[in-house]
Amino acid sequence: MGFDVGKVELHCEKNNTAHNTNDISVNRLIVRRGQSFLVTFDFHGPFRSTTDLLELTVETGPQPSEALGTRSVFGLPEGRGKGSSWKVKVHQGSVLPVGSITLDITSPADAPVGEYSLSVKTSATASVGSSLGKLLLLFNPWCQEDWVHLPEEEERQEYVMREQGLVYKGSEKYIGSMAWNFGQFEDDIVDICLKLLDVNPKCLSDPAKDFSARCNPIYVSRVVSAMINANDDRGVLMGRWDGQYDGGMSPTHWNGSVEVLRRWLKYGGNPVKYGQCWVFAAVMCTVLRCLGIPCRVVTNFQSAHDTDKNLTIDDFFSDYGVRPKKSPDSVWNYHVWVEAWMTRPDLSAGSLYDGWQAVDPTPQEKSTGVYCCGPAPVKAILQGHVDLKYDVPFVFAEVNADRVTWMVFADGSKKNIFTDSVSVGQNISTKAVGSDKRVDITANYKHAEGTEKERAVYSQAVKKVNIPEENSNGIHDDKPGVSMKIVELTKPVSGKDIDLELVLNSNDSETRTLVINVNVQAMRYNGIPSSQIQTELKEQKLLPKQDLTIPIHIPFSVYGEKMRESNSIKVSAVVTDKDKSGAVYITEKDLVPESPSLTIKVIGSELQYSDMTAEVVFENPLSEGLRDCFITVTGSGLLTETIEARMPLLKQGHRLRVKMPFTPYRPGPKKLVAGFNCDQFRDIKASCNVYIKPFTSVVPPLP
Repeated sequence: MGFDVGKVELHCEKNNTAHNTNDISVNRLIVRRGQSFLVTFDFHGPFRSTTDLLELTVETGPQPSEALGTRSVFGLPEGRGKGSSWKVKVHQGSVLPVGSITLDITSPADAPVGEYSLSVKTSATASVGSSLGKLLLLFNPWCQEDWVHLPEEEERQEYVMREQGLVYKGSEKYIGSMAWNFGQFEDDIVDICLKLLDVNPKCLSDPAKDFSARCNPIYVSRVVSAMINANDDRGVLMGRWDGQYDGGMSPTHWNGSVEVLRRWLKYGGNPVKYGQCWVFAAVMCTVLRCLGIPCRVVTNFQSAHDTDKNLTIDDFFSDYGVRPKKSPDSVWNYHVWVEAWMTRPDLSAGSLYDGWQAVDPTPQEKSTGVYCCGPAPVKAILQGHVDLKYDVPFVFAEVNADRVTWMVFADGSKKNIFTDSVSVGQNISTKAVGSDKRVDITANYKHAEGTEKERAVYSQAVKKVNIPEENSNGIHDDKPGVSMKIVELTKPVSGKDIDLELVLNSNDSETRTLVINVNVQAMRYNGIPSSQIQTELKEQKLLPKQDLTIPIHIPFSVYGEKMRESNSIKVSAVVTDKDKSGAVYITEKDLVPESPSLTIKVIGSELQYSDMTAEVVFENPLSEGLRDCFITVTGSGLLTETIEARMPLLKQGHRLRVKMPFTPYRPGPKKLVAGFNCDQFRDIKASCNVYIKPFTSVVPPLP
């Protein structure tokens, strides 16, 4: 015969604080696997833990079963539910004679993550238990037995708990950063993340199996990689790279993940328009951190997109500098993906491939029929172990492919100008732990360029993908008769003219007659030209052992409008030697004009629940007015939603100063992120760090 439960206390605030989930909520039970949490029962009378029945059941997903790990029955007396993966013991704070018992409940460190129902039975004859409510179970980087265990607390704070970060963009010579609001602890984000898992195609086809597989961070990270893009499922973001963003937002508009994820949920799981690589990666970082998988956003400069899986990228030029056709392969100025931390017991009995795994949600190539990528062990990429899952050859090529440049002539014939084994995969960058410094992690992905070890690893990788290896010992061709380079005279700044020089030199004893084509193009960051800016054709004499300098002037009035949906300017020079039949020389330089200055600062006491003000300032650098100006400000823990301010016209030389009030609601290190837009400039960003001290209510002493 059972007895009545008078009251049940889930200790949400206490448990969530102990499990590092109180930033999500203190009003619902959110715990991490492999770590105990407390539940207190108050009965109408004494409780005898050795004889009285207290049976708990946890279940997740449809058709929960103990065989799949989605159901567990356990409780008292000790040994009840013997063999159950969930464990329980009586907590020392229990007062059994008066019927108050506190249980210490521990889920297994490999339990499926997600929402569980919790019920209790106090009678062996009862067919079903009484519901105690729901609990959310997350991955646990603090637990040594969890596959996502991260040993250092400082790294756990950065890669799990930090709500803001930096994303690196630009080019290898112009590395810039933009602040990003991950916002994984906004109170609705965890439910959106679980919804994302629930609508993934694997769950829709076999939900019981999918819920069971959520015990595995390898599986979960791969599902999330597929679900962030909308190419073949009900994913979050639709990608677009052609500059046409009607019906949505330009990818550069976004400052954070929260608005993207909320829009996806609000519109019934229809994809949000539009994203590009840094948006895909940053939103994935939010989802993984929310679920408890440590992760960080990584940028690879000069990133190869190898479509034919031969670890080689082909570039094509014509004698006028413009690429005559779109090569299926490309080299992006930069590409952004995510590294997630986990063990890989599926690949090695030891810890050979444990640690950082590259996972990439940008829809580039299909993996086992789905647009996703990874997790690919970074240690496997370093060693050229391209025969391992998942997608190691693709990521290896992104950081270490050889690059072959071809000249395509008017009759359609082509000539191999040179092969470059050095330039792909430069300055691979991520934010430092505990600061806004940039950390170069290139050495994690490949050995130093030009070393025998790097070439040996490349050769091994080529053999493993069964491609005949070409000569690839650095940049090579016949010894060039003419050397040339493009030199900056002024730092490129958007709003100002750009001045460069093309410098040519010959070591020969003869005077050469050269036909020089200088071509300037607006480029999208994925290596595709978006529009022509200007071209110039000259014929010049190059005297022996002397420099020939050709000035290159690019007015803002010519390039400004064409850069609104472009990332960089490519200046290329194609030089033909009229005296030496067939001799062609190529050089190029990528420029990323620096945006005009936007500043943001905070005014007021940096205290939780205290009134503060964000001040944003922008000065018009042009000799004409800027129209349709608007400023956005966002920041998780500071603003519950993005706030905007608009101005129809900002006159020449005038300054826009906007003050926006806000009240911080979560303590700790935070970041305000501002964006500025107008008809001439798109998505200029600025940010500032804020450390919010926790609110403490002081009760005055009694008289």
